Amino acid sequence: MVNKVTLLGRLGKDPVVKHFSDNNAIAEFSLATTENYKDKEGKWVEVTDWHNIKLPSKWMAESAEKYLKKGSLVYVEGKIKTRSYDDKDGNKKYITEIVVETLRRLDKKEGGPGEQQYGNTSGGQQSYSSNNNAPQQDYSQSKSSGPSIDDDLPF
Repeated sequence: MVNKVTLLGRLGKDPVVKHFSDNNAIAEFSLATTENYKDKEGKWVEVTDWHNIKLPSKWMAESAEKYLKKGSLVYVEGKIKTRSYDDKDGNKKYITEIVVETLRRLDKKEGGPGEQQYGNTSGGQQSYSSNNNAPQQDYSQSKSSGPSIDDDLPF
């Protein structure tokens, strides 16, 4: 069985980081993905879906808090998880979230000529992975996997 999700979208709010007593932390934010298509009448329709994103490690959470903000363009890979809880009236509620394994910030650094991607002097994007304790460079533009960001996306 495979449980893998790949999303490319913009943050709907700044990451919210929660610190725990055992020196761990998580971050959560909403991510908007947009799909455009023509309806039966030939008119363009734009549909936006919202996803609950969870960064499960302290390092990823603190990096997101430092470098991501509302509107940031990110590429995420992770797993779909559904959990339940009881609300204040005792009703069972369910929430579906994406637990991130890899996060890539795709925004260009603000200001200056020849804008570059954050954290890389070679033109790739900064990548954060829950499997590592340090950032990895992602050169997805020269590899066959990963997104190619050559133009502005319409969201």
